[in-house]
Amino acid sequence: MSGNQNQIDETATRVDLAAAFRLADHFDWNESVANHFSATISPDGKTFLLNPCWQHFSTIKASDLLRLDADDAGAMEGDNAPDPSAWCIHGAVHAALPNARVLLHCHSPYATALCGLKDPSIKPIDQNTARYYNRVAVDLEFGGIADEAAEGIRIARAFGNHSIMLMGNHGVSVVGETVADAFDSLYYLERSARTMVLAYSTGQELNIMPNDLAEKTAGDWDSYRGMGVAHFEHLKGMLDRADPSYRD
Repeated sequence: MSGNQNQIDETATRVDLAAAFRLADHFDWNESVANHFSATISPDGKTFLLNPCWQHFSTIKASDLLRLDADDAGAMEGDNAPDPSAWCIHGAVHAALPNARVLLHCHSPYATALCGLKDPSIKPIDQNTARYYNRVAVDLEFGGIADEAAEGIRIARAFGNHSIMLMGNHGVSVVGETVADAFDSLYYLERSARTMVLAYSTGQELNIMPNDLAEKTAGDWDSYRGMGVAHFEHLKGMLDRADPSYRD
């Protein structure tokens, strides 16, 4: 691959990742100036883009994103160091999981509420919740704010072979092949968590699908992967009409 192609890929990834930050703010998934998204820009997955320390999601532009190396022991030194928790989680995941091209970590309201339950698992009670049947890691070993190397390594291992993780007493993390792919997973994950919280709030017994129906429904979602790309492009168009500065 030529250097020019690498630059084109990085530019496009910067724009998409910046859009994801703006959209997370639009959907109220962000939290103050915390939480963090990243996307890799090297074949081995170790060079990645990450939001600057404590910059609000609503202001992030493509040019603001930090370019980091997961193997750089000095990444936390200097005036432009990333947030310690962001480096701990994203540095560890990108170092250990080369297929995790994009990692979105946030404390979105309904998913975080679900993660505060003793059993935070998503039950297949409609077609959206069934999307995640047997496809989500649940990590119940919260070790406090993730700002130590050992905790980052533990989080990376907790993913197992899953692309989505509900982090007990914490929040959620989603990985994907592209920003659009990961964003679509996060979008439906938060909607599914909202459905679960609303269903639990009725106090009635959940109508959980039989295992075979849940598995079939989850598998059926594979044929709709292109829908996530179309949705993300539509949302970027919405941003372009309202405030295209994310592309700068």
